[in-house]
Parts: sequence; structure tokens; C-alpha cells
Amino acid sequence: MIINQKIALHTKGDCDIIDVTSEIERRISDAGISTGTVTVFVPGSTAGITTIEFESGVLSDLKAMWDRIVSKNLTYAHDRRWGDGNGYSHVRASMLGPSLTIPLMNGKIMLGTWQQVVLVDFDNRPRSRQIVLQIMGE
Repeated sequence: MIINQKIALHTKGDCDIIDVTSEIERRISDAGISTGTVTVFVPGSTAGITTIEFESGVLSDLKAMWDRIVSKNLTYAHDRRWGDGNGYSHVRASMLGPSLTIPLMNGKIMLGTWQQVVLVDFDNRPRSRQIVLQIMGE
């Protein structure tokens, strides 16, 4: 069986990190899938999906890491072409990636004790986002 669903979110932009784990777990439970996989995907080119311990220190470290490796203060060809000032957000999102696939066993996603699924919105403004879930299994 394959079940497709969407989760609607509003983000603040600027490396906003949103824990979506409990909503994913609820959707899997409602779907009645016991064994299989769930793919979590964010459409768009300025946000990504990953797992992390959703704790204030780690979240600060993650945000600081992005500032170190893909600075907002550089000149990006995207910005010269489009003038929207979010070239860095496209680069960050491409490095993080738009999706994650997680195994399901006994109706539960197989995450570690301190591991949560998060959406990271890198854009330079608030956004309405959708996360696409594809739950596959039996």
C-alpha cells in the first residue's frame, strides 16, 4: 500500500528549524502501516530535511555551522541575476538535501532515542511550506 500526504507549515526563514517528528508519527499511525518506509520530502529549493537532536545547543551549533560554511555575506551569482538576496539559501538547501527515507517497524519510525526529523528553512523570509510524506508498506 502507498499513502501520500502533505503537512503544511509556516516558517520564519533564516535557518528556521522545525521538528516534524510527532506529526509524521501521527500520520503513520493513522495510515495503519506496520512495516515499510516513509519518505519525507520538501518541495522547493531553499529548504531541506534531516535528522538531529532537537535541543537548543545542537540547534545553535547547526545554525552556526551553516554561517561558517555557506556565508550570507558573500556575493552569489543567483543574487546578481534575480536580486532576491537568497543565493546562500539555495546553496545550503542543496547541501542538506530535500528528502529522507526512514524504515518503519511495528508501526513506528526507526529513529534513535535523541533523533528527530526536522525541516530547515534557509530562505531569507518567512514561507508557507509543504512536506510531502509517502508512506509505503503493509
